[in-house]
Amino acid sequence: MVKLTIDLIARGTSGYTKKKRDESMQQYLKRLTHLYLEDRCIDEVGEDLSMCRNLTVLYLYDNQLLKIPILHHNQHLTMLYLQNNDIHKIENLSPLTRLIKLYLGGNCITVIEGLDKLEHLQELHIENQRMPPGEKLLFDPRTLRAISSSLQVLNIAGNNLDSIKDIECLRNLYQLHANDNLLTDMKELAHVIGGMFRLWRLDLMGNPLCHKAKYRDRVIVMAKNLDVLDGKEISETSRRFLHSWHDAREVQKKRREEHLRKGSGEFRDSALLRELPPVKDYPRPPPKIPGYMMPAVKNHSLPRKQFDEILARTNSNLAEDTTQQTHSASVKTRSGILRSKPSENVAPFSLADKIASAPVGRRRQRQPLTMSFEFGHLDLSRHIQKNDIINST
Repeated sequence: MVKLTIDLIARGTSGYTKKKRDESMQQYLKRLTHLYLEDRCIDEVGEDLSMCRNLTVLYLYDNQLLKIPILHHNQHLTMLYLQNNDIHKIENLSPLTRLIKLYLGGNCITVIEGLDKLEHLQELHIENQRMPPGEKLLFDPRTLRAISSSLQVLNIAGNNLDSIKDIECLRNLYQLHANDNLLTDMKELAHVIGGMFRLWRLDLMGNPLCHKAKYRDRVIVMAKNLDVLDGKEISETSRRFLHSWHDAREVQKKRREEHLRKGSGEFRDSALLRELPPVKDYPRPPPKIPGYMMPAVKNHSLPRKQFDEILARTNSNLAEDTTQQTHSASVKTRSGILRSKPSENVAPFSLADKIASAPVGRRRQRQPLTMSFEFGHLDLSRHIQKNDIINST
């Protein structure tokens, strides 16, 4: 059990602030700005510390303090080191409105509170608290809101935290040390640190989420300005590549969602269906007219008299064409070429003999047709029945 005394305070100064010969102790203590009282087994701080009115830095770590000492006479303090004591509660700090750095790691604190008046606090180190089994560090919302605009460094490592949602309001953090906790939710992590646009250092080693696939890449994408992750520097090339890949993936994802949303809406929303334009009923094209049509037998057949007249004109034209062809074929050409001519006593063959004007199903008796062939100087005559060439009905 050691109580802080004036003699102990005088021995806790550096070599640059020694007491002068003609200087009183009161004047000397008032002139002190730094006190190095660490690892002195101090468990109680008395009123003597109030004589150090210009004190700015106080080292009281590695002692046996049960509570934060009353320091309302030391309002010029900017740095207070109280780690590795037996402090159970954050208190007696309201007068220290100029405090910038507060070190409370390695104590028995369970709730971050009592910092409402510290509007200039930039660093809060409260790591590795010795808490009862099953308990975790808690956050007072009012305290966090009070220091949210000034706090830049937060160390909450090793405090059995399974969530960091409560520190979402600390958007001005530059460094966050949350290693050796029980964090598992990557979505919550992305939501929290995604709003910390100034965050350049993040420590998460020792949490279960570090074992998830592509953990490092995913965290780099979450915090766009991160430079150091788990003690390893992030290269500008890696950051740029990962952010470009993530942006392209998000654009593709939004397009797919938009496409699915529009497609499903067309089928579900009957109002959209009603707004569609009506389908036009175009007239059917006329049927194609065939190139040749035989006279039909049924209702659409030509009159018998008209058909006979057409047939007679056709027969006369065919007869004239056949006579001209026969005359030209009788002229002899070179030897060895087959030439044919009709016999003198046989009438020329015409298409009229094929198409009969008799009723359907009746056959006419055909006369034999005599053809004469000449091959060189050899004449051959043969009687050929017309039925051998054309079998007409």
